[in-house]
Amino acid sequence: MATTTKEMEYSDAGSRAPQLEGYQQTTEDLVGEKLVLNMGPSHPATHGVLRLILEMDGETITKADPDVGFLHRGDEKIAENMQYNQFVPYTDRLDYLAPLASNVAYACAVEKLLDWELPPRGQAIRVLCCEMARISAHLLGLGAYAMDVGAMTVFLYTFTQREEIYNLCELLTGARFTTSYTRVGGQIRDLPEGFTDQLSKFCDDFLPALDEIDTLLMRNKIFLDRTKDIGVISKEKAIAYGLSGPNLRGSGVAHDLRKANPYLGYEQYDFDIPIGEHGDCYDRYLVRGEEMRQSVKIIRQVLKTLPDGPINIADAKQRVPNKESVLMSMEELIHHFILITEGIDAPPGEVYFGAENPKGELGFYIHSKGGGVPYRLKIRAPSFVNLSILPDLLPGHLMSDTVAVLGSLDFVMGECDR
Repeated sequence: MATTTKEMEYSDAGSRAPQLEGYQQTTEDLVGEKLVLNMGPSHPATHGVLRLILEMDGETITKADPDVGFLHRGDEKIAENMQYNQFVPYTDRLDYLAPLASNVAYACAVEKLLDWELPPRGQAIRVLCCEMARISAHLLGLGAYAMDVGAMTVFLYTFTQREEIYNLCELLTGARFTTSYTRVGGQIRDLPEGFTDQLSKFCDDFLPALDEIDTLLMRNKIFLDRTKDIGVISKEKAIAYGLSGPNLRGSGVAHDLRKANPYLGYEQYDFDIPIGEHGDCYDRYLVRGEEMRQSVKIIRQVLKTLPDGPINIADAKQRVPNKESVLMSMEELIHHFILITEGIDAPPGEVYFGAENPKGELGFYIHSKGGGVPYRLKIRAPSFVNLSILPDLLPGHLMSDTVAVLGSLDFVMGECDR
């Protein structure tokens, strides 16, 4: 008797049924093609023109490749075609959130080459500049970080305090953003009248505001869930990748150039180095918050012990003369003309100077063959080095965790790409 098509279908189904018993579906059966996702370069969470090429398996990152260079301006090459003092405004554009500190780091590098040492008052003024810049940069980093993970109110609090620092910068330098206040061998002017009183008042008002900001975040379950145990960097890995600044200290490494290799008289001030325990996004937030408190502590000590005297070096041959002298004396006019057209006569040699900037160790390597222009200038940008850990750090995290990790690293692309 012939078998119908219908009967054959039933027969086949029956023969396969015993084979399916006890079968468990595994993840390998579900994996399809992975998705390559471009995050940036125009994305609010990348804090600048950073492009992240992410390979995604569903919502999980399996590979991350940071693509930098969109903001490259050739600062190092520009420096090799400029006199030392002419390059000062370009350092404002490195970490443009802390231009005062970038000015100081560059000037200290050139002064190391020239074997100059600033008088005590000049050093104290630079310490004030660096600590004001640290507070300002951390406030923006903290406010933007909180907004990235959903806490909008904190951003408004931090920018209110940052506006007060901008007012102080304007009083001190005449500019709010790109200050260009420092010169090789000193500053363009002394502290204006009433500046110390306003700075002291800012310190008094800032600490209660910072406590309030911490209260808003530490009791915010969304912020805690999105930062704790996310983006964990071990102590060994942080050292291996050359991280510096709060990102290194957040992993439990108590390294701070102000303590390890003191400059500008930092050894005479009493302050602590905050460190983290777990190396996660939350620890990096805590470290930056405590660093601002330590900066206030340093500023108060500087204001209390602020010495009198000159603010610039006393080398008459290498320093631009006063404007009154230039207008009244032919010799001073000639001296001024030579210094402006030819620049500071630096000796041949090689130096490296690293400063503890808000983002980490900002270093300048200068190779001089003599004369007023460097033969080679290399900038060690902490943001560039800190971002190098992303290919190791991001895989295994969810796509939404990328925002929290990037915010916790607190980088600035102007300095990274330079």
